[in-house]
Amino acid sequence: MHPPAFWSMALEEIRDPDYADVAVGVLPAHATADPAAWARSLFSMRSLPRWLAIAIVLRQAIGPLVGIAAHPADRFRVRCVRGEEALLAVDDRHLDLRVAVGVDEAHGIVRVVTAVRMKGWRGRLFMIPVRMVHPHLVNAMIARSRRRLSGVTA
Repeated sequence: MHPPAFWSMALEEIRDPDYADVAVGVLPAHATADPAAWARSLFSMRSLPRWLAIAIVLRQAIGPLVGIAAHPADRFRVRCVRGEEALLAVDDRHLDLRVAVGVDEAHGIVRVVTAVRMKGWRGRLFMIPVRMVHPHLVNAMIARSRRRLSGVTA
């Protein structure tokens, strides 16, 4: 037996993150093992909690009125897939974000690895509330994606 080991493209790109976490969910029977499909599902508006989806829609609508540029629609697109992991990357003025979505079909798990590098006081300020909700948010996104990708309606 091999000793436990962990590797992720998210941590490869941001080697010394200011914030990082890992969320793990069970890969449902009959669900795809394609990490890019999981990444697209996780970051679709349908997988977000309703309060966050509404906040994003409002930010996109109101932001440009107060001088904040709207985010491009493909902001959370899959940048690359290597092996069983898909990588999403966002570089912004206040932080850099890497999210790797991995599907381990042999062990029946889906994992979401997040790594963040903060840039200045805006990044640190932004991350104060994010630190509190991020783990819960990602687990909710995994649960919704599990239902969608397994064909279970709820």
